[in-house]
Amino acid sequence: MFMELGDPIYAARILETVVNEETETRSMIELLGRAYFDSAQLNKAEQAFRRLIELDPVDNWAHIALARTLERQNRHGEAATYRRMYAVMSGGSLD
Repeated sequence: MFMELGDPIYAARILETVVNEETETRSMIELLGRAYFDSAQLNKAEQAFRRLIELDPVDNWAHIALARTLERQNRHGEAATYRRMYAVMSGGSLD
């Protein structure tokens, strides 16, 4: 709800509590990563998206989310690896 209202910082605060209690819930980790990304908490977003990839290495969305997070941190070389993984899993698109 807070993401839709344009308040990703508050959404992240709420989701942190949920994720800390249920560390394996991928949907909550994804929402938390998105909230961090949207509020420019890029180190935290990176950690969340890396966790998603640990839980499900073939989650192509997590790979592109991590790539975009790394790119926003000007870490294009690292991002390229995850962009390529996304491309392979999604049928060739690098976007």
